[in-house]
Amino acid sequence: MSDGDGGVTDAEGLSSPTGAEPSLRAARGPDGAAPRVLVLGATGYIGGRLVPRLLAGGYRVRVLSRSARRIDALPWAHAVEVVEGDASDPEALGRAMADVDVVYYLVHSMHAGRDYGRLDRAIALTVAKAAAGHGVGRIVYLSGLHPDGVELSAHLASRQEVGDILIASATPTLVLQAGVVIGSGSASFEMIRHLTEVLPYMPAPRWVRNRIQPIAVRDVLYYLLAAARAEGDLDREYDIGGPDVMRYSEMMNGYAAVAGLPTRVITALPVLTPSLASHWVGLVTPVPRQIARPLVESLLHSCVVKDDAIDGLIPPPPGGLTGYADSVRLALGRIEIDRVETSWVDARVPDAPSDPMPSDPDWAGRTVFRDARTKPTSATPAAVWEVISQIGGATGWYSASVLWAARGLVDRLSGGVGLRRGRRTQGSVTVGDAIDVWRVEHVEPGRLLRLRAEMRVPGSAWLELGVDPTEDGSTYWQRAVFFPRGLTGRLYWLSMLPFHGLIFSGMVNRIVAEAEGEAAVAG
Repeated sequence: MSDGDGGVTDAEGLSSPTGAEPSLRAARGPDGAAPRVLVLGATGYIGGRLVPRLLAGGYRVRVLSRSARRIDALPWAHAVEVVEGDASDPEALGRAMADVDVVYYLVHSMHAGRDYGRLDRAIALTVAKAAAGHGVGRIVYLSGLHPDGVELSAHLASRQEVGDILIASATPTLVLQAGVVIGSGSASFEMIRHLTEVLPYMPAPRWVRNRIQPIAVRDVLYYLLAAARAEGDLDREYDIGGPDVMRYSEMMNGYAAVAGLPTRVITALPVLTPSLASHWVGLVTPVPRQIARPLVESLLHSCVVKDDAIDGLIPPPPGGLTGYADSVRLALGRIEIDRVETSWVDARVPDAPSDPMPSDPDWAGRTVFRDARTKPTSATPAAVWEVISQIGGATGWYSASVLWAARGLVDRLSGGVGLRRGRRTQGSVTVGDAIDVWRVEHVEPGRLLRLRAEMRVPGSAWLELGVDPTEDGSTYWQRAVFFPRGLTGRLYWLSMLPFHGLIFSGMVNRIVAEAEGEAAVAG
């Protein structure tokens, strides 16, 4: 059947390439064993799509992740070997690289704050040393397309430096350099989508005139899969890009044409610096400023494929590369059917709390504020859970929309992710998913959803929504828990109490009403 991000969808729900194509399947060794690959960055936008395709291609897949719980929530968790740890930790990398044939390096620390260049360098050196020490056959690194002979942005310079470190290592390395990736859920595509849809007129920086060469996410995956078995000249960089060379302004109006929108008027202004432009993007689109700025800076120069050397190593995909208009059409189709495989929204937020909520007995002797509410209902637990699991994103928070929007705006202006981050899909909720200003910490399907706040607050906050069965239906319950940090945290909770009365009582009543309404329709 057809899908939205790449043409054909197989029984596993993967868009093409699926990895099972003969030219992409694992080449078994002399002993008949399938190669073992290690994926660094398996929960990222590209890594989360690459892993199931490697599995479909017959590879033995190992992943390194800071959180095994996050991997456990993914549909392919049962089929991979998980090593828990950080890519910057030599001990963890040593365990992960034992008996590995291919390492996919898909780690980038853009979300780690201003010092991401130093962290990228340290991780690259650690990976290079570990790979050499364990006799890894090759490293495949996805980098960024960039021009030669110019001073690069910090973002692109960091990615180039990582490539140089890996190429200089003792392990054969293949560096694929891609430009703007077009696919449902990619930060670059979401910038284009929201800027175009929101603004009929856009004052833009001069870089909207620069030429860039976007590439469909399906084609990036094709090259990555093929790189595991490519034979030829490694230890070098290869540019990859789609068939269209465009200005950024042409990309926006190309999106408008596919989406059925009028042509947008775009005026290039010399006064919009990357910093100002990233603030602008942060206000107009769901992409926060911390992510927008490196992406904006990457557009300061024309970035096009310099040669077709990749064709000598990896032939173009069967049927040819995907054009820009088709890439947009496929991405929008994927969004329309709510089948976005991976998304930038699930990326880790810098400095966000990650410790799980303490169990109730551990609260003894600690300052903790709570808002707990329950309401019995004739609706079944399944009906209530259906409403709970749809919370956030396009559905909203079932109460006081203006207050939620105001809180999200305050968070965005203070440098947080804000309420417009949304969620990857409304169709499912799993551990590690982002839902607006929250992160899913724990899920018991049909019973409990626990969210950890990633908004900027003076303390740590959680929101639990749950349902228990009763003889007459069920009881919906919710609990907000806040551990304040110092006097500021205590004052913050007290200042929010009047709003909590409106927000939380409204949530209880609306969620129950929605569940009973759904039950009545079904009956």
